[in-house]
Amino acid sequence: MSAPPSYWLSHPSSRLHRMEEGHPECPERLAAIEDRLLAGGLDFFLRRLDAPEAPVEALLRVHEADHVESVLRTRPAEGLVHVDPDTAMNAHTADAALHAAGAGVLAVELVLSCRAGFVFCGVRPPGHHAERHRAMGFCFFNNIAVAAAEALARGIGRVAVLDFDVHYGNGTADIFRAEPRVLLCSTYQHPLYPDWAGDPDAPGLVDVPLAQGDGSVAYRAAISEHWLPALQEFAPELLLVSAGFDAHIRDPLGGLRLSDEDFYWTGQQIRDFAAEHCEHRVIAMLEGGYEPHALARCVEAFVRPFVDA
Repeated sequence: MSAPPSYWLSHPSSRLHRMEEGHPECPERLAAIEDRLLAGGLDFFLRRLDAPEAPVEALLRVHEADHVESVLRTRPAEGLVHVDPDTAMNAHTADAALHAAGAGVLAVELVLSCRAGFVFCGVRPPGHHAERHRAMGFCFFNNIAVAAAEALARGIGRVAVLDFDVHYGNGTADIFRAEPRVLLCSTYQHPLYPDWAGDPDAPGLVDVPLAQGDGSVAYRAAISEHWLPALQEFAPELLLVSAGFDAHIRDPLGGLRLSDEDFYWTGQQIRDFAAEHCEHRVIAMLEGGYEPHALARCVEAFVRPFVDA
């Protein structure tokens, strides 16, 4: 069975959310990715759709009502409102966050209706640090969690979330650690923000901490020796990917020293597993990656195995 078409979801509001001048989570990240997709010829193979706003009921599956209301009502006419020391909202942030979460809702609809096999959500703000009751770490709504909950609501029995961001997805763990229908597999640098200490009582968390400088060999072993056996046993029907690229050697916020080729290899592993076990169904959501040119190359490398399949 050949893979269905691949899609790219984004929205203009993703470029309007901006924090302080010089903040690493900036609109230029998306501009660099778009330029690279065109230069590398991948844009020709990706069908494009604008991400809709997430319905409030989709947000309430994974967030407390007070948190959702707080994000939606915070729309400063000018300047910024900080929710923590490194996370702030401007006049466009609430709209961008709604569309970023909505990308996950639409992506689930596309793959479950067999209109798409692979969907990449090139949106911001990112989401995997947003916990059930609070925004943090550049994140407001947990986009990948919204997608996972949407899939469960539509009848999928088992969802796996794969998170290779250099920072642990504490928000996703907070939301799903007691949910037996969700498996969360993570590689991350430790110690590093958000200083995740692990949860041995949560069997659905496959945490593989890596040390600064560990590099390609340790990273690939984490996936081959920990993620893939856990996925085989769990037998997910859908793969969701928190695709953060800040473990790259040129990224200023991490120190795992991965290469472009590591992300191409990661895409291959996920593509092959999904082809054999999940009817090709993969949804990736952009998370970190803060050196724009390296980020753009890494996104291209990760996406290429899916469009070359």
